[in-house]
Amino acid sequence: MSKGYAMAGVKAHGRRQPSLAQLRAFAAVAEHLHFRDAAAAIGMSQPALSGAVSALEEVLGVTLLERTTRKVLLSPAGERLAVRARAVLNEVGALMEEAEAVRAPFTGALRLGVIPTVAPYLLPTVLNLVHDRYPHLDLQVHEEQTGSLLDGLTTGRLDLLLLAVPLGVPGVTELPLFDEDFVLVTPLDHWLGGREGIPREALRELNLLLLDEGHCLRDQALDICREAGREDAPVTTTAAGLSTLVQLVAGGLGVTLLPHTALKVETTRNSQLLTGYFADPAPTRRVAFAMRAGAARGAEYEELAQALRGALRPLPVRVLGADA
Repeated sequence: MSKGYAMAGVKAHGRRQPSLAQLRAFAAVAEHLHFRDAAAAIGMSQPALSGAVSALEEVLGVTLLERTTRKVLLSPAGERLAVRARAVLNEVGALMEEAEAVRAPFTGALRLGVIPTVAPYLLPTVLNLVHDRYPHLDLQVHEEQTGSLLDGLTTGRLDLLLLAVPLGVPGVTELPLFDEDFVLVTPLDHWLGGREGIPREALRELNLLLLDEGHCLRDQALDICREAGREDAPVTTTAAGLSTLVQLVAGGLGVTLLPHTALKVETTRNSQLLTGYFADPAPTRRVAFAMRAGAARGAEYEELAQALRGALRPLPVRVLGADA
């Protein structure tokens, strides 16, 4: 056993604690189930790796591995504790990223979560902005529904969200970006196709196609219908994404509501569609960044929001101020 690793445990409250080197060695063995491959993966000699794992077993008081002449297996305790070890190492990595961000703003990783009804229409603007203005920022994009994004934000899996608000979630700060109108997409032969000044009350009688459960845009469409005086939930056909929804409209199955930013992308590929516009005030949605309240990189996110507001001005939206 390596003397350095045997003595590496740190005492806390009278009990020895595992070292990061021990956890890193064990996590590598748990992933590769092979001492030579694990040692190569983390740049450690095989004897040092074996010593670190043995020292960790001594500190924890459990057997983590079952060693045979041919292979390495995780013990039942090793299976459970490997998950914890990886979580600790991930958090240490996040700590180092935060420290790096403090030293040099707009560097390191930024894990951005985006809802599906925003991602295809705003990401080109976001990506161009980051590429041009923040070339050292490692932007990592995750497209998920609102519930999953919020869970990722509160657990630390994600850093910043781009989604429709208000959220009304304690501990989450919203940075408003813009408001945009909804438009009505219809088949060519629909009586509202191509019209302007459509009253919201028209929604009471329409066969409205919606996204599946879990999409915030579905909930927004239902809220708009209720505001128009419609009491029933107009659910006969649903779709997993806006592209499918628009194709269903083109096929004559009904009409749908689209955010204005999605209109060009989703309707120009099909000649069997018309767009109707609502009378003022048109139904709208608000899109914002969302971050953890008191986030260490909060000042960066606010600066990014301000830069993005400027980049969004060519789009069919009403850009908001920081205090909106």
